Amino acid sequence: MSAPGAPQPQPVKLSLPLVYQQKLFEELRKEDELVIIARGLGLFRLVTNLLHSYDAAGNNLIIVVNAEDRENAWMGEALAEHAAISMSPKARGLTVVNTDFTSVGTREKLYSGGGIFSITSRILVVDMLTGLINPETITGLVVLHAERVVATSLEAFILRIYRQKNKVGFLKAFSDNPDPFTVGFSPLASMMRNLFLRKASLWPRFHMQVAQALEGKKKAEVIELEVPMTEAMKDIQTAIMECVEVSIHELKKGNTGLEMEDWNLDSALMKNFDVIIRRQLDPNWHRVSWKTKRIVADLTVLRGMLQSVVSLDAVSFLQQLDTIHAAHSPAPGSTRQTESPWLFLDAAQTIFDTAKWRVYSGKQKAGPDSNIDSLRPVLEEQPKWAVLADVLQEIDRDLYFEPAVRDDSNGTILIMCSDTNTCRQLKDYLQWMHVRPRTEKRVEEIHDPEKDKPSAAFMMRRKLRNYLKWKGEFAQVSAKLFSENQKALNGAVDPRFAQSKNRAPANKRRRVRGGGNVGSNQGRLENGSIGQFFEKPGEVAELMAEIQITEEEAKQKEEVVADPLENMDDYYQMYEMQDLVVIHAYEGDQDEHVLEEVKPKYIIMYEPDASFIRRVEVYRSSHNDRNVRVYFLYYGGSVEEQRYLSSVRREKDAFTRIIKERSSMSIVMTTDPHGIQDPQEAFLRTINTRIAGGGRLAATAQPPRVVVDVREFRSSLPSLLHGRSMVIVPCMLTVGDYILSPNICIERKSVSDLISSFKDGRLYAQCETMFQFYKTPMLLIEFDQNKSFTLEPFADLSGSLSSVSASNAGSNDLQSKIVLLTLAFPKLRIIWSSSPYETAEIFEKLKTQEDEPDPIAAVRAGLDKDDTAEEQAFNAEPQEMLAAVPGVTPKNIMNLTLETENIKEVANMTVEELEPMVGREAARKIHGFFVKDLLEDEG
Repeated sequence: MSAPGAPQPQPVKLSLPLVYQQKLFEELRKEDELVIIARGLGLFRLVTNLLHSYDAAGNNLIIVVNAEDRENAWMGEALAEHAAISMSPKARGLTVVNTDFTSVGTREKLYSGGGIFSITSRILVVDMLTGLINPETITGLVVLHAERVVATSLEAFILRIYRQKNKVGFLKAFSDNPDPFTVGFSPLASMMRNLFLRKASLWPRFHMQVAQALEGKKKAEVIELEVPMTEAMKDIQTAIMECVEVSIHELKKGNTGLEMEDWNLDSALMKNFDVIIRRQLDPNWHRVSWKTKRIVADLTVLRGMLQSVVSLDAVSFLQQLDTIHAAHSPAPGSTRQTESPWLFLDAAQTIFDTAKWRVYSGKQKAGPDSNIDSLRPVLEEQPKWAVLADVLQEIDRDLYFEPAVRDDSNGTILIMCSDTNTCRQLKDYLQWMHVRPRTEKRVEEIHDPEKDKPSAAFMMRRKLRNYLKWKGEFAQVSAKLFSENQKALNGAVDPRFAQSKNRAPANKRRRVRGGGNVGSNQGRLENGSIGQFFEKPGEVAELMAEIQITEEEAKQKEEVVADPLENMDDYYQMYEMQDLVVIHAYEGDQDEHVLEEVKPKYIIMYEPDASFIRRVEVYRSSHNDRNVRVYFLYYGGSVEEQRYLSSVRREKDAFTRIIKERSSMSIVMTTDPHGIQDPQEAFLRTINTRIAGGGRLAATAQPPRVVVDVREFRSSLPSLLHGRSMVIVPCMLTVGDYILSPNICIERKSVSDLISSFKDGRLYAQCETMFQFYKTPMLLIEFDQNKSFTLEPFADLSGSLSSVSASNAGSNDLQSKIVLLTLAFPKLRIIWSSSPYETAEIFEKLKTQEDEPDPIAAVRAGLDKDDTAEEQAFNAEPQEMLAAVPGVTPKNIMNLTLETENIKEVANMTVEELEPMVGREAARKIHGFFVKDLLEDEG
């Protein structure tokens, strides 16, 4: 290694207080290894200390690969902090290279100066191949999220280039997710081969040194609070679980022959359950029935609903259900059976009815109109809210009656929850829990003990008002979007949109209700599924009257949506840390910084999270003088509790399997087969032995070369070509994707890309330009490696009249379109490839007998004589968005792109301004699309 031996001006100060952290750091400084550590044990602290130890030396070029944006921010901050504490004059901190806006010259200058760089994989691989950064000058690579480095990934490509040219630089890989290392045949050995590493270092929570460090005398005080769910919440959860169970059963029944060991309710609670099922079905996705595809999509929705029952308030949950129902219902007037199977179950009826009852219910009205029910608000509160208020009161009492001995904690209360929506919900609850809407007059003198109890009535009434307003707009949008189907819709089901014309008599309109139990029993459609429900305007008006803003509520300030922060000094002041209640969402490794900065004395874990518990253990063990009390809240017998327990168990099982594999694993040979070669062998390999048919015998010491468009580095093909000992030359090409020789130009299309290219006419234009500049243009149609090598999934096999009619033959069927393309370009060669591996082999064969391509000529092809590549490049994404607008065609899109700055400018143009660019009719369509208002009333 080049760096560790370098003389350092002064000792580097590290922040690794625990013994296992120090041991792991020493291990990493000595040798290259893959570190798999349990979540919450301080992975980022370890990485930043390691980077700082190299940064302080000042003469290194270190590259961090695979870091996310937020991780770059944390590392940058931590390195700056370390440099200040160590007072290292040579430390330069982290430089992030993550956009294409950093020009080539700037990047070259940055690299030559050295330092620590976090570079996105696409930029780094291009810079390494073009020689902008010389792999031999790199001191070492640090790879984060090592579990993502598969054989065809860009990261594996980067490591291969690095190791071929640099045998002495260090290489460290880190991961805090053991699961991917247990999937497949000898997964740990395969992953280490991809990472070019020989040693794996495993640090689970049950590791002896970790356990000793965290279970000493300095343990945090933990108070576990099991909160019972309300009956309504239990009913909804049970009903959703029943829907999930039925869905899994249907999947098993319809897809025999697959490995279904993990297809059960317990696995359904895992984060990536739907992804696993989709991955198993993917190879035969085109053969599975429509019902199976629908169920796979439904599982994602149902699992989201399971989480929402415990995390969202009653009104927000009902709003989410309305949205889900609208998305899963067929278009009004449609007779196709496209609804989700779970909507036909009785359990679905229970979900919708119970969710509605938690918000409002019906009651009989006295008087002559007693056959019409009225609605009254119920507004059930989440049980955890009251427990949270009790905990905060208990903390207040403790602080008042038993003032704690002054220690290094700030005395702050930290509330941790799963996401920002829950943070907002808790903020609102704590803000308004002592405000009473006071809907009736009370004698002020009489003390009401109930009045002092925290309540969410004010917040929930505000939410219900917003919900009813949203529901009205929702109905309007639905009516507007499907206005052409209204007649068919009215014949099939009464949607109760807010229209007062031709209303039926009251007794005909009355719905059956279960004795005021539920506000509105969901009606079923003729096909047996639940119909979407909209309340009558009269009922909504009554409900709105029930929750109208009272005098007490009017005194409260409105919610602040955006605060310009004017007159800050008049309205804002700094609070003492002990007076603060900080509400924060779990954010992975960032939580360590939150604990270190806030220094809380009390932590309330509103939702369970295994990794955060470990972070608290690490935090408490690292500081002798900081006492911490943790309140751990969870719903007893809920999916939340089950998910927490199964995540802990799964992680333990994963580590056990990895430890077992490591113990029986042979030495991983990290030498790349194409890395080190005998020079004579390299020379012989370039001799072309195909001399039959007048071929020439070529012997050059130069390996074959392929010019590749830089946008193609999203795919795995460049990496596979490089693995076959071809030199990859990345360029910004205007014509084609791969240039194999001065004559052969190849446009690569995946099947999905091929379909979209046919739709927007892009492929026809690309073929035209290829024929202008190259003798042998080819279209490569590349299939996915794990999917079937057939066009069947993309063909219209419905047998409908439109699919077999001669007039429509070319419009839908992909094969017909390919035939039409070959008729238009008879000399176009089409290559069919079953996978990127097959493509690499085909390219190798095509290059035999051919001269090497000229990169400069390849870049110039398709450009105007006076223009450079940079001047002609337009951003592809906005162009694709613009192409989807009615009135925009492949012919007029170029005029719009040249004449306007961005899509916003096009959207704000009048018909008269658009007309010169696209013509009158197209201008009218474009303008009409952007000005359409879905909320305005029908005329």
